Amino acid sequence: MKIIVTGGAGFIASQIADAYLDQGHRVIVVDDLSRGKIEQVSKQAKFYRANIRDRRKMEAIFKKEKPEMVNHHAAQIDLRKSVADPVMDAEINILGSINLAELALKYRVKKFIFACTGGALYGEQDYFPADENHPIRPLSPYGIAKRTVEMYLYYYGRVHGLKYVSLRYSNVYGPRQDPFGEAGVVAIFAEKLWRKQTPLINGPGKQTRDFVYVGDVVRANLLALKPGIVGEFNIGTGIETSVNRIYLELGRAVGVKIRPVHGPAKKGEQMRSVLDYSLARKRLGWEPKTKLDQGLLQTAQYFKP
Repeated sequence: MKIIVTGGAGFIASQIADAYLDQGHRVIVVDDLSRGKIEQVSKQAKFYRANIRDRRKMEAIFKKEKPEMVNHHAAQIDLRKSVADPVMDAEINILGSINLAELALKYRVKKFIFACTGGALYGEQDYFPADENHPIRPLSPYGIAKRTVEMYLYYYGRVHGLKYVSLRYSNVYGPRQDPFGEAGVVAIFAEKLWRKQTPLINGPGKQTRDFVYVGDVVRANLLALKPGIVGEFNIGTGIETSVNRIYLELGRAVGVKIRPVHGPAKKGEQMRSVLDYSLARKRLGWEPKTKLDQGLLQTAQYFKP
């Protein structure tokens, strides 16, 4: 199949693009390189530097390439930035996504795969782990935007027949993650520990997250291509891990002990987040395979200077 991968120069989507290529698909990567890295784009993929908000340029790409599938990962991913500038976040994450959905309809794309969020979607959970029926109460514009796109995809599906899959990721970590932004605590810690620098932990560090390895997330995106698979699916491990424990485990993997500094908690950040992946196991045939200690060791080795 011919697949457009937006954000395909970034952490997660570049590895999805590689996996699609390995399975014999033709891949078109679209990325504006605001965060992505061109060196992460395979030479086997066709690359367009474009912003998903640019309707004219995106339409030219769809018209020329006539993709059968869209895998949409291009996004503003920084929760803190979404709080500081909700308009900017909405312009990228909502309007940019609507552009793509409209083009997918116009050019008769078979399926639209969307990278959503689990933790930021459900907010403070009523029960643990959260399944897909958990109340949705996002505490940030980022989470609101992701849910809004899901609702648009539901509309496009019910009214116009666009098949879609929304993968609600927990906290994804692994090689190629950006250690210099606000997102990606594993990468940030690993990079600083190798340089023997003191990292900052936002809040007490007792807040828990569901850390899922990027290789497992890639497999979910491969399985999402299967005919008949539609709807929303949590992609996580069902296991809570505190930020403090992540820091200690990475310290062991790197072989250093540095006392962290604790700063103020991020606005809009919940204390506990963990996802139930039972539906993905039942419908997609997916489950996480990488244990946390294995994934952290592989990630630490990736960032070794």
